[in-house]
Amino acid sequence: MAEQDKDQKTEDATAKRLEEAVQKGQVVNSQEVKTLFMLLAATVFIAIPVGFFIKGLTDQLAGFMGRMHEMPMDTRGLPTIFADLFFEIFLLMLIPFSLFVMAGIVGSRIQHPGVFSFEKLKFELNSLNPVSGLKKLFSPQKLFELAKSIAKISVVVIVIFLIVWPERDNLDTLIMIPFEQLPALIQSMAFQMFFGVTLAMMAIAAADYAYQKHQYLEQLKMTKQEVKDERKQTEGDPEVRRKLAKIRMERAMQRMMAAVPDADVVITNPTHYAVALSYKHGEMAVPKLVAKGVDHMAARIREVAVENGVPIVENPPVARALYAVVDIDEEVPPDHYKAVAEVIGYVMRLKRSGVTPRPAAERAS
Repeated sequence: MAEQDKDQKTEDATAKRLEEAVQKGQVVNSQEVKTLFMLLAATVFIAIPVGFFIKGLTDQLAGFMGRMHEMPMDTRGLPTIFADLFFEIFLLMLIPFSLFVMAGIVGSRIQHPGVFSFEKLKFELNSLNPVSGLKKLFSPQKLFELAKSIAKISVVVIVIFLIVWPERDNLDTLIMIPFEQLPALIQSMAFQMFFGVTLAMMAIAAADYAYQKHQYLEQLKMTKQEVKDERKQTEGDPEVRRKLAKIRMERAMQRMMAAVPDADVVITNPTHYAVALSYKHGEMAVPKLVAKGVDHMAARIREVAVENGVPIVENPPVARALYAVVDIDEEVPPDHYKAVAEVIGYVMRLKRSGVTPRPAAERAS
């Protein structure tokens, strides 16, 4: 059943799915990137002048060895001596240890900055299932982890070999090196080893991050039905949206048609376009378009105008122009003041003479 579900998940995760995953603490997380940052910190720490650190460490050991003949070798004295020695060494090691911890934190946060969630800390009974645990043991993820481990061990072995092999003839002389020269020699060899391992680790970390991101996106893939359901939740059901849009359109048309009886003039094409204008002298500075329509809607506007005694004037250029540039409840723009003023003036003159303008077809009938 799980395999069937996996086969059906062919769609890339949506932005909402990715956001929900981040909120749950599910992010791309490469352990090798954190290891790389810790190696970089170690390499930098070794590369900078750390003579004070090495000298402090060697001084502690040398002092301890030099004072051994003065130390009380009884059950009460030895614990105190070793406790003091370990405390001094601990203080010296605190600096690099803190540096490595900070590097690991930076390596983790740089992959997913600003993300923290308690979801990953929740206990799940499914994690105790031996069957699922056995499946994970032979999963591609575990095989990849095994390949990484082999690669890392190989890198360390190769780097050590490349450093030690050229010096194989000088190894027998190392025991003759004065003690005070050992820190510099150790620092040089350690830097070469860490530098080589860090360079190789960059390639391993890059490959691991790419793989982890690929696996992460694969795990978040969705079925076509899940994408469809999510779209319904976020955008609404398309059928419902269409019905709502139709209802809004019908209500807008009803409001528009309700304004036609109060209009002062309807300008027509004469049959394809119709626009209704309202102009209350003394109340309005500019005429306002209260209704407009084409074809069937234009015919309906003319019918309502006739039923309510609203003057109708045929002026195709003005009707088409106003329909194109003026929306409902908007004022007539300045470019059309003159043409509209002529129409309204014409209507007012006819009203004063007791005549109501009508379309030519209606006058003929």
